[in-house]
Amino acid sequence: MDRTLEETYDGLMADTKEIADLHHVSEILEWDQEVMMPPRGIEARSRQVALIAGVMHQRSTDPRRGNWIAELEARSGELNDEQKAVLREIKRDYEMSTKLPPDLVQEISRTTSIAHNEWIKSRAQKDFSIFAPHLETIVGLKKRVAEIWGYAETPYDALLNAYEPGATTASIGKRLGELREKLVPWVEKIAAAPAPRRDFLTKNFPIEQQKKLARAAMEVIGFNTDGGRLDIAVHPFCTGTGGDVRLTTRYFENEPFASFYGVLHEAGHGLYEQGLREDALGTPLGWSSTMAIHESQSRMWENEIGRSRAFLKFFESRLQEAYPTQLSGVSIDELYAAINHVEPSLIRVEADEVTYGLHIALRFEIERDLLSGELSVSDLPAAWNKKVEEYLGITPKDDAEGCLQDVHWSIGALGYFPSYALGSLNAAQFFAKLREDVGDVDGKIEAGDFGEILEWLHTNIHRHGRRYLPDELVEHVTGKPPAADDFMTYVAEKFGPIYGISS
Repeated sequence: MDRTLEETYDGLMADTKEIADLHHVSEILEWDQEVMMPPRGIEARSRQVALIAGVMHQRSTDPRRGNWIAELEARSGELNDEQKAVLREIKRDYEMSTKLPPDLVQEISRTTSIAHNEWIKSRAQKDFSIFAPHLETIVGLKKRVAEIWGYAETPYDALLNAYEPGATTASIGKRLGELREKLVPWVEKIAAAPAPRRDFLTKNFPIEQQKKLARAAMEVIGFNTDGGRLDIAVHPFCTGTGGDVRLTTRYFENEPFASFYGVLHEAGHGLYEQGLREDALGTPLGWSSTMAIHESQSRMWENEIGRSRAFLKFFESRLQEAYPTQLSGVSIDELYAAINHVEPSLIRVEADEVTYGLHIALRFEIERDLLSGELSVSDLPAAWNKKVEEYLGITPKDDAEGCLQDVHWSIGALGYFPSYALGSLNAAQFFAKLREDVGDVDGKIEAGDFGEILEWLHTNIHRHGRRYLPDELVEHVTGKPPAADDFMTYVAEKFGPIYGISS
C-alpha cells in the first residue's frame, strides 16, 4: 500500500528521534567516563560505546531511511520550507553515514575510547610518546574516512565538511590568513603598550569560592539547573540537549577567572541546547547548527558579555565578597583591564581574545599537514613548538602545555578546530546585531537583566535549529554575509581604550 506524504514524513521523524536518543545515551556514557567512571572501567566502557556506535550506524544507514528520503524527495513540492530543510539535513547525514562501513565506525569508536584514556595519561606525564601510537591510528582511520567520503583537493576537505558544510581547506586557510593579517598589527601595538596591573590575580583564590561564583554566573545568565548540571573534568566541555545538558570545568587556586570564564563559555553552549525547540528535539529543527554557530554562542557569553565592563560591574559585589583580601583596593577599571589583558600564551583555552585566532591557525595547519602526509605524528611535537614560537614568540616547556593540551585529537575530532575561529567572528557579528535590536545592552548587563538578551538569542538563532545552513543563518540574522569586520571593530573599541591605542 502506498504511504501518504504525512505517513512517510512521520515515519522518518520517528526513526530519526530514536537515533537521536541513542546518540544521547552515547553522550552520557562519554560524560560518565570523563566525570565519574573509575579507571578500571575503561575496557568495558570502550566496548559499550563501540556497541552503541555500531547500533547507531546500523539504524542511521537502514535502507528504510533511504526509501523514506527518496519518497519525500519525489514529492518535495508538497513539503513546506521547514520540512524541506529537515529533509536536506537528514539526507546529508544519511549519505555520509551510508558511505562508512559499520566495522570502520566501530573501530573508530573503540580506538578513540581507549586513545582518550591514554591521552589523559600522556598529558599527566607530559610525554607525547604515550599518546603518539594512538594518534597514529586515529589519523590513519580519518584518512580512510576522507577517502570514502571523497574530497575535491585534500583529505582535510572531507573532515572540515563534516563540521562546517561547504568549508574547504583553501577557504578556511584564506579566512584564517586574512584574520591573522589583521590581528598581528594589533598584537604588536599592544605588546609595545604598558601592560595593566595584574599582580592581584596571582594570589590564592579558594576553589570553593570559585565554585560558588561560577555557579552563580551560570545561573544568573539563564542556565536552567533543573535541566542541567555542572561537574569537574580534565578538559571543560558541554554535552547533552534539551532537559539534560551537562557542563564541566576545572579549577586552579592561582587562576580564579579560568574557571569563571570557562563556565560562562560552557554555559553559552548549554543555553543554546536548552533554547532549541522542545517540540522538534531529536530532529534537525531541534538540533544545534554547525560548530561555528555553537561556538559563537559560547564565545559571546564568555567574551562580549562576560568580559565586558558592564558584567564585571554587575558582579563586582559578589567578587569582593568572595575574595575580600585578594581584591582589596582593586578598582573595577583595574579588574576589567586585568581580565582583558592581551599577551601571547601557550594554552588555547586560556588565550585572550586577540591572540586566540593564532592558536587556531596553528592547529589548522598541523591537522592539514597530518592528513596530507606532509607531517608525521612522530614529528608533531617539534612542528607544534616551532609554530608556537613563530606565531606567538614563546615555546612550550613540555608536551602538556604544547601538543597534548587539547582533547580533540584523542576523540577523533580532526577538522573541528577551525570552527573556533569562525565562532569568534560569528559571535561579534551576532552581538553587533543584538545591540542594534535590543538597545542599551550594557545597561541591561550591568543591571543583571539577561532575559531580553537570551530571548533574542533563542528567537533569532537557537530556535531555528538547522533550518538554515551556517552562512545562511548569519546572513538571515545580521543582514550581511559572514565577515571579520564586526570582530575587528569589537577589538578596536574594546582593547584600544585599555591599551591607549587609536585605530
